Amino acid sequence: MGDWNPAQARKRRATSAGRGASLLPANGRSAAATQSAAPAGTGGQNNERKLEYLLETVRPSAKTEKRRPRNDLSERMNCHKRQESLLSSSSGFSNYRGLLNWCVVMLVLSNARLFLENLLRYGVLVDPIQVISLFLNDPYRWPAACLLIVSNMFILVALYTERQLSKGSFSELVGFLLHCVNMAIMLTFPAAVVLLVPSVTPVGGTFALSVYTILFLKLYSYKDVNCWCRELSSIKAKKLTRALSCPAVQHADGDEPQVCYPGNLTIKDIYYFAFAPTLCYELNFPRSPSVRMSFLLRRLFEMMFFIQLLVFLTQQWMIPVIQSSMKPLEDMDLSRMTERLLRLAVPNHLLWLMFFYWFFHSSMNFTAELLRFGDRQFYNDWWNSETVTYFWQNWNIPVHKWCLRHFYKPLLRRGVSRIISQSAVFFLSAFFHEYLVSVPLRMFRLWAFTGMMVQLPLAWIVGRFLRGNYGNAAVWMSIIIGQPFTVLMYVHDYYVLNHIQEAN
Repeated sequence: MGDWNPAQARKRRATSAGRGASLLPANGRSAAATQSAAPAGTGGQNNERKLEYLLETVRPSAKTEKRRPRNDLSERMNCHKRQESLLSSSSGFSNYRGLLNWCVVMLVLSNARLFLENLLRYGVLVDPIQVISLFLNDPYRWPAACLLIVSNMFILVALYTERQLSKGSFSELVGFLLHCVNMAIMLTFPAAVVLLVPSVTPVGGTFALSVYTILFLKLYSYKDVNCWCRELSSIKAKKLTRALSCPAVQHADGDEPQVCYPGNLTIKDIYYFAFAPTLCYELNFPRSPSVRMSFLLRRLFEMMFFIQLLVFLTQQWMIPVIQSSMKPLEDMDLSRMTERLLRLAVPNHLLWLMFFYWFFHSSMNFTAELLRFGDRQFYNDWWNSETVTYFWQNWNIPVHKWCLRHFYKPLLRRGVSRIISQSAVFFLSAFFHEYLVSVPLRMFRLWAFTGMMVQLPLAWIVGRFLRGNYGNAAVWMSIIIGQPFTVLMYVHDYYVLNHIQEAN
């Protein structure tokens, strides 16, 4: 480098000052401010390097300022690009939350209009005294309640039989015959009482028969599990510390002692199972650590609220629609019958959804919390069902577990094909549906039985030809339309049998 020339330095300062007067560096400060911020006492070479760095910093900003109008012009000239409409399936868009909210608002408004129309046409029809009369014809005779008390006898007979089998007092054949006789009487005895005792109302009879049906399924599971325990004992099994319904699951309840066969054959154990919200027996149920009072009170409040709402909607909305449907059914007016069916579909479906929440969520969680029962999977996401089979497997988990464990898999182990086993499961379900409807009404029309058996071809059609949203829509249609059709058929036959014949 040559010697430092003061004249050249002054010239450079003048040039940089002229350029820096109108431009700012990248950090937002002027060149003069940057220069004044330099520490005092620096030499001329440092000042020269500082100015060169400042010029290099300022020059790109100037280029950017020149380029910016050109970019703005390009953006103004090109406003389109290749893209799909949001409602096209190829767009990949899936956020329809606003449309879902719109559907909910429209549903609320349309049902509010129907509710106001109902009030203006019929007035207030809610009568709590009428609800009590549905359970009791004679306030001094409670046959349905007496049937519930008698059910304890069948529980004790099952316990006594298992105790004798565990001690070897009864052979396996004798124990099997005693269980068969006990469970056969469990189904026939309450049905005979409901059919022969006039004071048993249809609602009271339905409640009593439902309890006996649940108890029948529980004791069948109780018999099977204890039989499996004896089979394990016969092959020199020293200890049984696992649940037999789910062989791979180990319960890690440190504060709960593990029960081994035959230590489970106690009154406390069988009555815990009788009240537990499950149909499948285990020696050691999963248990929750404690009872949560806030959770328990919330479920109790929901139970009380929804039972009142169910009674209110039934009296105010559903009964008037059913009564107005009798004339078209008598005249066999197809168009009016279809109109009444569609009118009945909305309140019937709302009542069914409320009953589902009341029973499978509120009531069963209340019982489970009270008994510290740990397995709370009483239902699955049946509302997303794309096939009829998936719906029946997930809307009632306790019944599905029982059918799978004690009916379907034993048939497969005996060499029965899958199709015949599935048909047998639907046949069993159809029998109990008809049992719980026809016996309390004291008439046998097989509408419920037929409705359940129709699920077999419907399941094949939906599974074969419909997929995704179309399959889910078909499942919803079968629920919304199929149930009110069955209700109308039973109500019509009951009305003809009990009112028209009495009038004649």
